[in-house]
Amino acid sequence: MLATALVLAPYLAAARAASGELRWAGDPEGGAPFVEADPSNPDRLVGFDVEIAELIARGLGRQARFINITFSSIDQSVERGDADIGLSGIEDTAARRAKMAATVPYYRFRELLSVRDADATRFRSLADLRGRRVGTLGGTIAYDLLLRAERDFGIQAVSYDDDVHPYSDLVLGRVDAVLLDHVLAERRRRTIPGFMIQPHIIATSHYIGVLAARDGALRDRVNEILRGAMRDGSLERIFRKWGVWNDDQAALYERVLAGADVAPVSGMDAADLSLPLSGWEAARRYLPALIRAAAVTMVLSCLAMALAVALGIGIASGRIYGGKLARALLTGYVEAMRGTPLLLQLFVLYYGLAEVVRLPAFAAALLGLALNYAAYESEIYRGALEAVPAGQLEAARMLGLSEAQVLRLVRGPQAFRFALAPMTNDFVALLKDSSLVSVLTVMELTKQTQIFATNLGNWVLPGLLCAALYLAMSLPLAAVARRLERSWKERKP
Repeated sequence: MLATALVLAPYLAAARAASGELRWAGDPEGGAPFVEADPSNPDRLVGFDVEIAELIARGLGRQARFINITFSSIDQSVERGDADIGLSGIEDTAARRAKMAATVPYYRFRELLSVRDADATRFRSLADLRGRRVGTLGGTIAYDLLLRAERDFGIQAVSYDDDVHPYSDLVLGRVDAVLLDHVLAERRRRTIPGFMIQPHIIATSHYIGVLAARDGALRDRVNEILRGAMRDGSLERIFRKWGVWNDDQAALYERVLAGADVAPVSGMDAADLSLPLSGWEAARRYLPALIRAAAVTMVLSCLAMALAVALGIGIASGRIYGGKLARALLTGYVEAMRGTPLLLQLFVLYYGLAEVVRLPAFAAALLGLALNYAAYESEIYRGALEAVPAGQLEAARMLGLSEAQVLRLVRGPQAFRFALAPMTNDFVALLKDSSLVSVLTVMELTKQTQIFATNLGNWVLPGLLCAALYLAMSLPLAAVARRLERSWKERKP
């Protein structure tokens, strides 16, 4: 399917051009001033990238059409032909320049540290944050800078999927600083009190548009339009409208119009980020992080499954042996946990209850997975308990065993044998569902792979490495479960 899409992509792009349409990809979840739904009219998009897309479309004699793509997938979607160009605060990186047809830079931004008001004099630079937790968006230049700071200063990089929660967690004390570009930092400072932005510039880069590598001719036409907008002040008017114009842009436009080379990332802290990495070099660099993330996934999954099984056995026993009220309450819990998304439950535990109880990210992830899967395990074990022949239970009671002894010595062990296979399947499912805990800043395997793929600009090698690590974790578990099943069958009287 992918190969077919790539083969057809040029023909689809030509068809869209003939129809007078410029499809541009963006992510409204990033919000203003890039792309967001108009608060007064949710069906309408606003933001400076929306206006730049319309400017480009007019210059091409086409009609702009927005395509909603998750930010981390914009590059891949443009390359496979879902859209003609990606515009959504996309950062200028060496990897994008090497693999995509990137436009000239149209906005320069600064990577700045944000800290709590009380820490303004303590944390002025990355070096001051030695051993501290620093938040940022995954798959960004800022994240790469923090990975370097991990090596140099022992900083712990904390990855987020959006630019709201890093700053709310900063104010709550879950992280000690946030590193992001000044556009995002200044926007959040207007809505989230309690932090300030340090003036020291960690690095600078630019926003660009990205097109498929095969669309070099279209990229050149887009560049002509952007340069024209720099000359006649159209871009300046757009950025002034959105309150993000500064003197850095005039200096950038002067260099672009003069034809001077503009490095994707500049600043003494970012020198090695301006060099593109080959796939295998990137894999060598990211493999230790992938292995650490796999270890987090495995530990989290094992602990969550153990807790889920324990809770599930208790719930199942309560629904069979408990009173009417207990059965009703436990049934309500099971239906509520099975009837609502795990992702929603994780958000409520970590962010929704933050004003009442501030759970650490790992603890919230462990509790969320365990509470969710306990509902499923309870149904498995309840069915297994009810599958034990009634004759055996009556025989045990006639021998004088109490109900507790019947459950512990007769019914429970047989039920566990019946439940083993479906419980093993659930464990493998939990291992994969643990990828959702990245929304709580837990750096598990899938999240680390996504960051690797975003920075590399390709999912093939990261995806293969991720799949190999998941198989390395899940296949031995399945083999152990099959051996236990065979062993118990052989010992069955």
